[in-house]
Amino acid sequence: MRLETVILLSALLPLCLSHGWDPLAWLFHRHGQAQQVGFLRADTVGGACPDECDCPPTFPIAMYCDGRGLTTVPSIPSHIKYLYLQNNAISAVPDAALVNATSLVWLMLHHNQLTSDAIGKEAFLKLVGLERLFLHHNNLTSVPPNLPRSLRDLRLDHNRIEKVIPTDLEGMDNLTILHLHGNEVTDMTTSLKALKSLTLLDISNNKLIKVPDALPEHLHQFYMEFNSIDSLPEDFLGGLAQLQYIRMSHNLLKDKGIPSNTFNVTGLVELDLSFNKLERIPTVSSTLQHLYLQANQIKEFSLGSFCSVVDVTNFSKLQTLRLDGNEISQEDIPSESALCLRLASSIQI
Repeated sequence: MRLETVILLSALLPLCLSHGWDPLAWLFHRHGQAQQVGFLRADTVGGACPDECDCPPTFPIAMYCDGRGLTTVPSIPSHIKYLYLQNNAISAVPDAALVNATSLVWLMLHHNQLTSDAIGKEAFLKLVGLERLFLHHNNLTSVPPNLPRSLRDLRLDHNRIEKVIPTDLEGMDNLTILHLHGNEVTDMTTSLKALKSLTLLDISNNKLIKVPDALPEHLHQFYMEFNSIDSLPEDFLGGLAQLQYIRMSHNLLKDKGIPSNTFNVTGLVELDLSFNKLERIPTVSSTLQHLYLQANQIKEFSLGSFCSVVDVTNFSKLQTLRLDGNEISQEDIPSESALCLRLASSIQI
């Protein structure tokens, strides 16, 4: 084995030397060291990498400053596109902090100590190509001002945001993912109306008492768990033809607060209404695949909620049905359910 290794290295050596680089140079230069040799030289155009961060020569457009105990935003070279500042103790982003970082595409600032008052009004203004901004797990009480309209993924969850107003998200035509869960939001007003491309909205674990108005028409996943919503608006799902996943567990929903046939819409794949105050099984589409109704106050197993007609050709596509933690037992399931719910792998009562 040793002889084979020597032969291989001796065969590669002339080729390496002919290209002007040492094949063993990597053994003598540690990762992150400022001086590199040959093609491994770090790009310093637009500014040098700060000492407290790593700018790998193999990925020169990224700057890793995560988990370094930083309290301020370091100097950022203008060529950097991917900036990792998470898991630090950064408490402010003044206007001048990102003025040189005009090439940024990803900015990771989650798990820091940022407050709304310490973020400059123009801090993000020049980041015209930014697509991902992670600000979750900070101490924000409002959405930062003048966020880039280029954003596709915005994460503001686990802060202390109380309200979202239309100007906060105005002009974000490209935004597809919005995480606002784990805040103290009581009102969304009509702030979601302008989000033409939004496909995932998570507003769970807030203090909402109603469903936000003017939901974006391209929503695919909508999460509202752990709020205080007791009713749904008329035509709740009207115009949301692409919506497949709805999770509204741990709310205050009652039968009278859900208009008839609200969930009897094709396209819906998963519906979670567990841990509410329902006494009846709501009517759902025969195309629904997963239904979670555990921990309600349901007193009757109504087969008509799943199948309007029960025969060989008409049946529900349900695969998962959870009814445990209600006021019914296995004996309450009618015999006809074997035809209607023939695809259900299990029915938990």
